[in-house]
Amino acid sequence: MEKELFDNLLMPLKEIGVDLCSVTFGEEDGEKTLFVKIDSKNGVDTDLCVKATEVINPIVDKLDLIKEEYVLDVCSKGEE
Repeated sequence: MEKELFDNLLMPLKEIGVDLCSVTFGEEDGEKTLFVKIDSKNGVDTDLCVKATEVINPIVDKLDLIKEEYVLDVCSKGEE
């Protein structure tokens, strides 16, 4: 699932100047979470995360690979 999401998100994010670093599905604070780590040549700020989220959400929804409720976490590759 993670590879398929990565492959489908890579080019749409690149079109808005975002480099996709990783896509992982796990758990954080007891909630299922889809972690999407991004970067860009100008750095990553909240506005870029929001812009990337607007690209990511419809793609993830259309692929319908995650059947359970989850949280989408779009963040800089530098965050742990």
